[in-house]
Amino acid sequence: MSDGLKSVKAALDLTGRVAIITGGAGLLGRKHAEAIAEMGGIPVLVDLRGDQAEASAKEIGAAFGVRALGLSCDITKPEMVREVLSTCLTTFGSVEVLINNAANDPKVGNEAQPGMQWSRFENFPLDVWCRDLSVGLTGAFLCSQIIGSEMARRGQGVILNVASDLAIIAPDQRIYRQPELADEEQPVKPVTYSVTKTGLIGLTRYLATYWAGRNVRVNAISPGGVYTDQDSVFVERLTGLIPLGRMASVDEYKAAIVFMVSDASAFMTGTNVVIDGGRTCW
Repeated sequence: MSDGLKSVKAALDLTGRVAIITGGAGLLGRKHAEAIAEMGGIPVLVDLRGDQAEASAKEIGAAFGVRALGLSCDITKPEMVREVLSTCLTTFGSVEVLINNAANDPKVGNEAQPGMQWSRFENFPLDVWCRDLSVGLTGAFLCSQIIGSEMARRGQGVILNVASDLAIIAPDQRIYRQPELADEEQPVKPVTYSVTKTGLIGLTRYLATYWAGRNVRVNAISPGGVYTDQDSVFVERLTGLIPLGRMASVDEYKAAIVFMVSDASAFMTGTNVVIDGGRTCW
């Protein structure tokens, strides 16, 4: 807990703090881990793709001169989440940070299945609904319940839920439109993404008040779109909705992650920080 006397540099320091990052083998998950490592923390990359999590952890540890760990875990299974916590406690002695980053986010647009009729709300498959919510929302619930309870028991910790600008606004389906397709065949951003990300903000507020007396802070961050070699037409359409006129670079959220999980944000809880180039202003 901050005593109000730390310098800014000291407040941002994460030396020795263990941070579990779900979806750690993914694009942003790895960047979150790099941010933790750069400030001296110990990133634990948790992912269903355990081999990729291990490889990324090894590279990050070597690059930043810190300890890092990659673990295989299906976060929809409580026993596997408990195993992750047990491994961290045995290996490092504590866990100070949990970043709920894992989510299913199927590609939409030219890379997607032809027609993408399945993604339209009228046709959306129940099994996909259940699977997406299981990973993005139930997984965050289980990790918060199991790992957050340990933080509460120790009287210290930070949980950061990675939401989205689409937790604040509805997706503009026009940016995915393909002129050669009929209306009923047009690809759309799946309903599960909006529901999952909005649910994470509700979970954030609930836990922030629930564990406030145990010195466990819970916040959310809502990033906007990131450049990842998307189709040029899609990029033009999306950037036209963003006041700053561009998408984010892949490294552009790292400093915000550090701020949110460090003592620099010690007086923040129950908050959703939106970083979207201004898109939700319009």
